Amino acid sequence: MKLEKLKHTDSGNFFLLAGPCVIEGESMAMEIAEKIVQITDALQIPYVFKGSYRKANRSRLDSFTGIGDEKALKILRRVGETYQIPVVTDIHTADEARMAAQYVDVLQIPAFLCRQTDLLVAAAQTGRVVNIKKGQFLSPEAMKFAAQKVVDAGNDRVMITERGTTFGYQDLIVDYRGIPVMQKFGFPVVLDATHSLQKPNQDSGVTGGVPELIETIARAGVAVGVDGLFMETHPNPREAKSDGANMLPLDRLEGLLTRLVRIRQTINAFDKK
Repeated sequence: MKLEKLKHTDSGNFFLLAGPCVIEGESMAMEIAEKIVQITDALQIPYVFKGSYRKANRSRLDSFTGIGDEKALKILRRVGETYQIPVVTDIHTADEARMAAQYVDVLQIPAFLCRQTDLLVAAAQTGRVVNIKKGQFLSPEAMKFAAQKVVDAGNDRVMITERGTTFGYQDLIVDYRGIPVMQKFGFPVVLDATHSLQKPNQDSGVTGGVPELIETIARAGVAVGVDGLFMETHPNPREAKSDGANMLPLDRLEGLLTRLVRIRQTINAFDKK
């Protein structure tokens, strides 16, 4: 993945997209970014800060959606400038693509919107890297056409993110066969190790999750050879205003990444034989 400000690209490690689900305030964003930068610099992991400036897809009307678009986008830009790292955020409409591109380096297409042609084309036309999350309802093979829309619109800076496939009505499952399938398209493939563990549409109207299995999902993805990992993390997931049920506590991130880097190093050494 070619991105300005992306460090450690020759380390042989997977790259990491990580941060809070949604920007709740500047101090929170800076705290998370500073901690992850320290960890990823020490482990030589290429790092992109992730934060949604607005959450458009919520289970209930009274769910938290954000602190204001411009305010949150300015915080994202400040994070990138302060720590000299690239930043990624979600977009939901063509107008949002043009707006968000002024503040961030990567535009992320939510899974439910991955087939929206006007959104994909608008994101492509900004010239930013476009990370397309695979719809829970699509096969890995079908993502070729989503990526091709971006390429046909004049932008070959594409990533594809696996985030689980619908399994029944209340659960998701990760089919790791999809990773090498999507890698054949010629774009980096990312594994979302937190949203893959969501439990959507719970009786309370609040999405649940199984965060204790984040490491299991991530380990398997690294062993399979995924190019990048996506994780949402928070200093106190219980107090997070969005998706706290499937986020990784920030104080557990260093240990997890250390173990994942060891797996990647083992795979790299094996591949050289």
